Amino acid sequence: MRTYNFLAFDLGATSGRTILGTLGEGKLDMKELTRFPNLIMPINGKSYWNIFGLYESLKTGLKAAAASGQKIDAIGIDTWGVDFVYVGKDGTFLGCPRAYRDPYTEGIPDKYFELISRKEVYNRTGIQIMNFNSLFQLYAAKLENSSALEAADKILFMPDALSYMLTGKMVCEYSIASTSQMLNPRTRQFDSSLLEAAGINPDILPEITDPGVVIGPLCDVLAEESGLGKVPVIAVAGHDTGSAVASVPAENKNFAYLSSGTWSLMGIEVREPIINEESFQMNFTNEGGVDGTTRFLKNITGMWLLEQCRKEWKKSGVSYSYPTIVELASSADGFRSLVDPDDPSFANPASMVKAIVNYCTATAQPIPQNHAQFIRCIFDSLALKYNYVLNKLQNVASFKIEKLHIIGGGAQNRLLNQFTSNAIGLPVVAGPIEATAIGNVMMQAKALGVVENLQEMRTLISSSITPEVFLPQDTITWSLAYQKYLNIIKI
Repeated sequence: MRTYNFLAFDLGATSGRTILGTLGEGKLDMKELTRFPNLIMPINGKSYWNIFGLYESLKTGLKAAAASGQKIDAIGIDTWGVDFVYVGKDGTFLGCPRAYRDPYTEGIPDKYFELISRKEVYNRTGIQIMNFNSLFQLYAAKLENSSALEAADKILFMPDALSYMLTGKMVCEYSIASTSQMLNPRTRQFDSSLLEAAGINPDILPEITDPGVVIGPLCDVLAEESGLGKVPVIAVAGHDTGSAVASVPAENKNFAYLSSGTWSLMGIEVREPIINEESFQMNFTNEGGVDGTTRFLKNITGMWLLEQCRKEWKKSGVSYSYPTIVELASSADGFRSLVDPDDPSFANPASMVKAIVNYCTATAQPIPQNHAQFIRCIFDSLALKYNYVLNKLQNVASFKIEKLHIIGGGAQNRLLNQFTSNAIGLPVVAGPIEATAIGNVMMQAKALGVVENLQEMRTLISSSITPEVFLPQDTITWSLAYQKYLNIIKI
């Protein structure tokens, strides 16, 4: 195998990065070239993403790649889901895209369900109901009498909009489209009637493109300005979680995954969507994967609780490094206090510390008395919640789940990884940390024929990283704690 160099733009809701992935002799090497902020712009009571600023950051990344002296073989972009740009008939962007954190969608789902019921929307899309899903953003824009929506010829989701700015070619990649709550996962096409019911012209929806195809080369201006030449831009799994799951170094299908960070996403990979009464009641989601797969998953509040507590403690003059946090958690007694991380009271409280205290009071549990007990409460509760969701996944999976792969930044949390293994009674395989960028790079490699399929991608990833394996310990103690946890979350 000759050496290939792939450029991955990985954009999150707070920052973005340019990553150079070098693939040669069966090994993958990743190097960060640039990092840049991605900030929400509040303007006149509305919240937007500065897509033109992001474009400038991508240009900087292209120039950094040229300066590396490596010949770049392809480029791919992944971002967060649901947000989109309105595009006019002449191909011009009709302003900046609204950000999913804009409150204009509050209460909109219930208004939409007066047109089509909640259950019918779920049955058609298989997507968990969240107020910021693209369907509800469009309906909110309709109710606002949005001039951008009125004039729009098409919408482009974030990674597709950025690819369009690089190439002049419009696509609508499948994995990012699947987050919109407008796509039928059975037909893999948009359900036009969902927009028609809201009085919106469904012609604004582009045609679906599968992940792993070439969009087109860099446009002439960027090819010359960056110094890279006419490098092809690939439609990778544009949804960052889709790219991350593609990087799971699994040996077979008998696994669950946990994309772990501020928010955690736990799921399984299936060939057909799972849409039934149980998945509806659990509010599980079916999102598009690569190679014809579906990601059946559940959003779980991850390290959000700890991060918010750390912010409060920092304001009072106390800052903790992660090694210190682990020491504190290890020093406290386990299972003294437990919470449901997904309880609505933890969504965005004025004080996370007070929210935890109130939850413990309401459930007749001891209140954490010091920072170590707060941290231990959060770690224990997350591990037990992971077990709760994994059991739900096993109930609907057509295969026996044999291990849990933890990917993303949370894979570095060795203590929580061990707690998770203890709670679920299964091996936990931690890594890769750079899961999203690796999945982005490997889909570029697939598009160029360097690898043939998802399993070959995963085999190559396995040979390039050394994941850490955690085996269950103290299973009886954790099993008893889980029963306590179930009693608490039912209160």
